[in-house]
Amino acid sequence: MSHSKSSRPPARRDRRSTGPRKSSQAQRTGEIIAAIEPLVSQCGLYLEGVTVGRAGGRAVVHVTVDLPSGPGGVGSDQLTDVSRLISARLDDVDLVQGAYNLEVSTPGATRPLVEPRHFSRAVGRLLRLTPSGEDEIVSRLRAVEGDTLVLASDNGGVERRLPIGRVERARVDIEFHRDGEEE
Repeated sequence: MSHSKSSRPPARRDRRSTGPRKSSQAQRTGEIIAAIEPLVSQCGLYLEGVTVGRAGGRAVVHVTVDLPSGPGGVGSDQLTDVSRLISARLDDVDLVQGAYNLEVSTPGATRPLVEPRHFSRAVGRLLRLTPSGEDEIVSRLRAVEGDTLVLASDNGGVERRLPIGRVERARVDIEFHRDGEEE
């Protein structure tokens, strides 16, 4: 039995492809997450995300942290403590080559709500959301029961139950003064 070589030219990678570069970037981000996630948890916080990029010739590591559940926000002391721990850890493990800027922040009040945990953190807040196949609504989130949102309109309207899976878009609607609150 004889074997013959294929007459096809060898496969070439498209030079515009960033496959390996993206893969090494994803790998480095994964290593950073593995290095800092225990520290974030130790501070009583949840690691929402990590991105690594470049700005002005320097690497920028952006870390987003949040409370794991329930209402409230991350305090400035808590943010300072976790920032120091993350900075020391990144310096120890040397995962970022050369000089870099570390930015540690919270997701912000108007971030998109996409995970059940995001909704549980927004209980009591006014939401602007779009159920699939419907127009945008503005409603106060009364509770999260499993995978269902319990909503009530601000004007005392009827309570509505909406499965999280039916929500196409949602975010907290910022209130500067809520009826019934003292100024």
